[in-house]
Amino acid sequence: MATSASRTTAWLFPGQGSQYVGMGQALARADESVATTIRSADEILGIPLSDIIFNGPESELIATKNQQPAIVTISTAYFLALRERNALPEPEFVAGHSLGEYSALIAAGALGLSDGLRLVRRRGELMREHGTGSMAAIIGLEGEVVDRIAREAGAEVANHNAPGQITISGRTDTVERAVELASAAGARRALMLPVSGAFHSSLMAPVVDGMRPLIDATHFTKSAVPLVTNVDARPIQHPDDLRTELLDQICAPVRWVDVVTTMSNAGVTHFHEIGPGKVLSGLVQRIARGAVTVTAETLLQTPPARTNSQAN
Repeated sequence: MATSASRTTAWLFPGQGSQYVGMGQALARADESVATTIRSADEILGIPLSDIIFNGPESELIATKNQQPAIVTISTAYFLALRERNALPEPEFVAGHSLGEYSALIAAGALGLSDGLRLVRRRGELMREHGTGSMAAIIGLEGEVVDRIAREAGAEVANHNAPGQITISGRTDTVERAVELASAAGARRALMLPVSGAFHSSLMAPVVDGMRPLIDATHFTKSAVPLVTNVDARPIQHPDDLRTELLDQICAPVRWVDVVTTMSNAGVTHFHEIGPGKVLSGLVQRIARGAVTVTAETLLQTPPARTNSQAN
């Protein structure tokens, strides 16, 4: 997919936490192709997902079983709209933060939208069913210090999001203990997060067991460009490797610092965040100094006139 003129670009796709009620609605009202993509999720999943996305309530949108397919749906709609407008340089790599790996693989042609939405709907259901434990954010400590604190408390590191910005995961008592230790070690902030489970920890092992037969039965093709993996920041393209990554990333920490560093070291200078919000762009700017970041919502903020029916 990459071309010689655009070998310094990567596409990034956000994960849980990037959603908000009304995301994509203005664009869908102005662009029938966007509306069609979003409405297709209703048909694929057999639920009124577009109404939840556009109108909420927020409590319904943030339910994991809805949140995950909602983010993938909007990310894909934005991606298709950008491609239709020739507003998206071809990438050297794609990457996604946790759930965002599904959106990345859809964009890279390795996974169909229908299959991707069904997988993430079930992923969200399983994560809710097995949603024990807690997570916390630790701000202002070096990674090695947080690693040591997590081990001492019996918790696990879940996300290396940016230098000095790490999340931990595990049983609630172990995470609370890690927060106490981090505060004592001089963290600028150490706070429990409002999540429904200990994501990216060994407590998610039942989710892996539930997803394995579904992922094994899903058709994947070789991705047009490499996916830089959450688990070990390695570029992969083969369908077997893609399946393995989508299973391994459920319990493994998201090594986002390493993901961005791998792409930056390979010459990527421009990162396009394709999905709701701009969280990943902020993280990239802290990891790869001097990198150029562009968000889909900035590129799509002036949608073309639309003469067809409304999105919902």
